[in-house]
Amino acid sequence: MNNVFFNIIRKGATNLFIMCNKEIRNILKDQGVLIFLILVPIAYPLLYAFIYTQEVVRDVPIAVVDDSMTSMSRNFIRMVDGTSEVKIQSYCTDMEEAKELIKKGNVYGIIYMPEDFTDNLTSGKQSVVNIYSDMSGLLYYKSLLIATTNVSLEMNKKIKIQRMGNSTDRQDEVGTTPIEYKSISMFNPQDGFASFLIPAVLVLIIQQTLLLGIGMSAGTARESKGMNYPDFIGKNSSGTLYVILGKSLVYLLIYILVSAYILCAVPKMFSLVQIPDTFTLAIFILPYLLACIFFAMTCSMFIHHRESCMMLYVFTSVPLLFISGISWPGSAISDFWKVVSWIAPSTFGINGFVRINSMGATLSDVSTEFQALWIQACIYFITTFAVYRRQINK
Repeated sequence: MNNVFFNIIRKGATNLFIMCNKEIRNILKDQGVLIFLILVPIAYPLLYAFIYTQEVVRDVPIAVVDDSMTSMSRNFIRMVDGTSEVKIQSYCTDMEEAKELIKKGNVYGIIYMPEDFTDNLTSGKQSVVNIYSDMSGLLYYKSLLIATTNVSLEMNKKIKIQRMGNSTDRQDEVGTTPIEYKSISMFNPQDGFASFLIPAVLVLIIQQTLLLGIGMSAGTARESKGMNYPDFIGKNSSGTLYVILGKSLVYLLIYILVSAYILCAVPKMFSLVQIPDTFTLAIFILPYLLACIFFAMTCSMFIHHRESCMMLYVFTSVPLLFISGISWPGSAISDFWKVVSWIAPSTFGINGFVRINSMGATLSDVSTEFQALWIQACIYFITTFAVYRRQINK
């Protein structure tokens, strides 16, 4: 009895090894698959991180139109120019000249000081400063708004002090700021764009490269009119199981190393926010990789030519990032798109990874995402089995 059981185990291990060896050979001899499974995961994270390495936009060039031409308006402009957010590039005589600079791309915003700016302030009336921004980049608007708002608050404080006529600095402090407030961005103290977006992009890269690599491999096999399985793979269930386990094991081993590089090494290289428990992160990423692998193997049924995966999967990256609830608040996403987002493992992977990596969450804190990934891994394993068994039977 023991010998029979041992022989079964040995035969199974041998068949699995043969299937793994075949899949490794298929990957190594296909340059396209190698690019998507190895080169792209190495290069893309570096590219994105380099693009956003500045974290925040500084010294945004702007134009000024000062119709007031008073000491107070000039003081306001000097204080704005002294901030780190913007830099006054041009002084214009009228708004038309300033608009032309925006059209040419020389500046990205305009500050307009009205003629009655100082008159209103000296007569006790409220004055207005108008700002205009090139909305092709929201970060330009953010920098201009922050700079002018902070300067306005500072000038307001000084005007209040002058009008109150207090005798001590403490009275001035209490009179201008009766309630002291501080603004602190949790888990992203530098308000950096890279610290906010890059972790989500890194997780998405894992899924998309697996879809492209596995899809291209399947398309290549179909173009050659057959998957060319080893002789021991028959039309029974065990043969299909060897194929799936052999292929998925190779992809898993490759992407354990790829994930360690993408999720741990890249953020460290660019000093991004990174406060995870290593064991928690490793345990969480395992079902994510399995779900992505079986999801990609299931989706490969739609690929009949090598190039098809490029047309089918590349364009989905941006929509998947949006509906994940990271770049756009999840509470503002409709129920329909929430359900659609549950199809892709990236939705749960992104949300779980960001909370573990950037917020120091424990496994119990991300239990919903963790369980959802295991459910997806099981469901997509079943669909992969159905797809490959139908394929083998052909």
